[in-house]
Amino acid sequence: MKIHQFTVDEALASLNSSYDGLSQAEVECRLDEYGPNRVEEVRGESLTFRFIKEFTHFFALILWLAAGLAFFAEARQPGGGMATLGYAVLGVILINGLFSFWQRYRAERAISALQKLLPCYVKVLRDGEAGLILAADLVPGDVILLQEGDNVPADCRLLETFSLRVNNATVTGESRPQARDAELSAEESLEHSRNTLLAGTSVVSGEGRAVVFATGMHTEFGKIARLTQTAVKTVSPLQLEIARLSRLIAVLALMLGVVFFFIGHGMGLSFWDNFIFAIGIIVANVPEGLLPTVTLSLAMATQRMAKRNALIRHMPSVEALGSATVICTDKTGTLTENRMAVSELYLGGQTLATRAVQKEPQLAQIYRRFFENALLCHNLKETMVAGKWQTLGDPMEIALVRMAKTCLGEVCAYPKINEVPFDTDRKRLSTIHQTPNGVVLYCKGALEMLLPLCKQVQTGKEITPLTEEIRQDFIRAQEQMASKGLRVLAFAWRELEDEHNSEAQEQDLVLCALVGLEDPPRAEVPEAMRKCREAGIKVIMVTGDHPHTALAIGRQIGQIQTDNPAVITGEQLYKLSETQLRLALSAPDIIFARVGADQKMRIVAALKKKKHVVAVTGDGVNDAPALKLADIGIAMGISGTDVAKEAADMILLDDNFASIIAAIEEGRAVYENIRRFLAYILTSNIPEVIPYLAFALFKIPLPLTIIQILAVDLGTDMLPALGLGAAKPEPGSMSRPPRPRNERLLDWRLLVRAYVFLGMLEAVVAMAAYFFVLHSGDWRWGESLPSRDPLYLQATTACLSAIIVTQIVNVFLCKTPGRSVFGVSLFDNRIILWGIALEITLILIIDYTAWGNLVFGTLPIAPEVWLFTLPFALAMLLLEELRKFMAARLRR
Repeated sequence: MKIHQFTVDEALASLNSSYDGLSQAEVECRLDEYGPNRVEEVRGESLTFRFIKEFTHFFALILWLAAGLAFFAEARQPGGGMATLGYAVLGVILINGLFSFWQRYRAERAISALQKLLPCYVKVLRDGEAGLILAADLVPGDVILLQEGDNVPADCRLLETFSLRVNNATVTGESRPQARDAELSAEESLEHSRNTLLAGTSVVSGEGRAVVFATGMHTEFGKIARLTQTAVKTVSPLQLEIARLSRLIAVLALMLGVVFFFIGHGMGLSFWDNFIFAIGIIVANVPEGLLPTVTLSLAMATQRMAKRNALIRHMPSVEALGSATVICTDKTGTLTENRMAVSELYLGGQTLATRAVQKEPQLAQIYRRFFENALLCHNLKETMVAGKWQTLGDPMEIALVRMAKTCLGEVCAYPKINEVPFDTDRKRLSTIHQTPNGVVLYCKGALEMLLPLCKQVQTGKEITPLTEEIRQDFIRAQEQMASKGLRVLAFAWRELEDEHNSEAQEQDLVLCALVGLEDPPRAEVPEAMRKCREAGIKVIMVTGDHPHTALAIGRQIGQIQTDNPAVITGEQLYKLSETQLRLALSAPDIIFARVGADQKMRIVAALKKKKHVVAVTGDGVNDAPALKLADIGIAMGISGTDVAKEAADMILLDDNFASIIAAIEEGRAVYENIRRFLAYILTSNIPEVIPYLAFALFKIPLPLTIIQILAVDLGTDMLPALGLGAAKPEPGSMSRPPRPRNERLLDWRLLVRAYVFLGMLEAVVAMAAYFFVLHSGDWRWGESLPSRDPLYLQATTACLSAIIVTQIVNVFLCKTPGRSVFGVSLFDNRIILWGIALEITLILIIDYTAWGNLVFGTLPIAPEVWLFTLPFALAMLLLEELRKFMAARLRR
């Protein structure tokens, strides 16, 4: 048996404690044995190790290898420009590593965030005397005193209570305050037992005395903390694709290097000349600008998403959200407003919406006693918080007072003379007030408890006997409200002649109304649900609340579309095998209710095994482990606990579920944008490699030097590539399903288009410009040219300039890979326009300034060289348009 299944005396005996608490000597022994009442930290990766990882991932190792080979080549053949390449690559590694570490650094503040929810001090009984102690000094067996507004410092078994209600939302996800008492509980689950209080929850109203039975990491709160700490954060789909892309590029570069090493060997080149040639081929095929471009593009995407109220904490999560196929969402505070509100009223035999009542002032006067009841029958307290008056107490009573004030249009400040407090046996509260018309008793509670006490009923302006038919009408109205997930309260009153002996006066009451309260859905959620369905994203509600409430909310917001959705409780989930759970998750509409933190993690894990990309939303402590395990965890920025925010990848700054849809749209754009700038960057590899091949195979002067390759990869290409990465989502991106999980970032279609088609076209233009200048200078085939010969410098300048001209055309071709450039706006992306301006500026500086000539080994070229190049660039544009036209015809 568990402690909540013991009687009070048995619970105290099992902890060797008493009503007067422990002795000081026993406390010291237990503190030494059980340790302080705080959440312990699990040692994770050190800051130094995480810093080093940014410089040792696979693509960084490729760049380290490229730099090493460049320095080795420089050592063998000084003055070839390979040292410059080596230093440039090292600069790329350093800048990208530092930037990534800064962006991705996850401060381990989850532990301090957890402890912020625990109170600093607690009132405890020791040796029969009450005193304040630090919460960290609590031990099992301590007897504590709690009252309204207190946070619960440890897991406790109640000994006695007075109208005690607690808010368990942060731990169990229940939206409504829960009544608690000291009676024996038959509930199997400790979390839902009526006689226990959980660490991290708060007392909404009433008072209580309880004995501590679990502290620190042994509490339910501590177990959630342990799950959060030990949950392994999964690698995002984008990270997997970048790793795959890195391997592919490494293999491709090495293969080309080896192939051309043997080609050079067959042509009779010396070993070292051949080796240096192979190194040049390898380095030319490594897109040094890829990694910083990806990182910067993700960073820019996070800035755009922040403007749409989605704060990204881990950059790869940007794309992961766009790949999401399932969203597991909490209900309380995520789909709903996390506040109680009056939804319906049953007055005079008809059910009315609250807004309808507010529009009819005469109803407030006819049923004035009811509205006075809602306004006065409560235990709320007004207190000053941060210079403002705030109402503390049961959220349901706050909602009733708010509704009554709105409908009455006035505040009835009738003094309270007496009250009969609420308890779990009576299930009702009565207060007695002195009104201008005499003493009146107002009563509210469960309908089944009020009906036996009522003899009359108010129907309009008349008060008539409560017949059996009217009783059944009230019962049916209650059942209809309950079926909608509403919390139903009944209201009654009577005029008194004597305010004394209050409990005896709870008879011959006048039944006047039923009220249905709810935690209302957010207004924007139904539209967000519709967009999710259009985008092929399945939404699963995972909540700690009651299944009836969850199902009612699911229907209201449009998550549930079928007549017979699957509703699985935590108790049923425990009984499901792994196979059964996976099969259950295939249901078109599914809700999980009354589930715990470990069960949420199990649901997420099962979905991931079904090859789904899973996004999880939540705001409570109980959501944190699942948030961390998911492909992308989404926490609420306003209502979310610090624990949830620290575990999440993304934080919704406005707590608006609809902001997730905007973020998904941005995430989908990121993936397509990365493919666009991959095509753009990889295309320039071919006109950089072909000159080396021509140099080795045809014995011509090297058409493009290493430093000129760097001018393209790390200079002129960078800003246009960023512009492609920053492109806005295309229209219709949310009307198609998520991309298949097995779709590759770099597939054969992109490779063929970049390398075989666009790359070869650029190479033809570059080599044509090179030979045009050589021919204009009367160069003869087989003639060698010194590296500082003006004709040679002008020829390499023409080759470099042609590559940049074609890359200017290419940025527009890559901007619209599936659509004609003539059918879209070419000037809607400012970064691309600035990038083109920068490209033109840089090539003019490189070609026509003394500094550019010195650094990049160039000389000014004549205007006819530009005129020679432009028709080729136009031909490249027309050929790509022809390819798009043919591809569209084949698709049709």
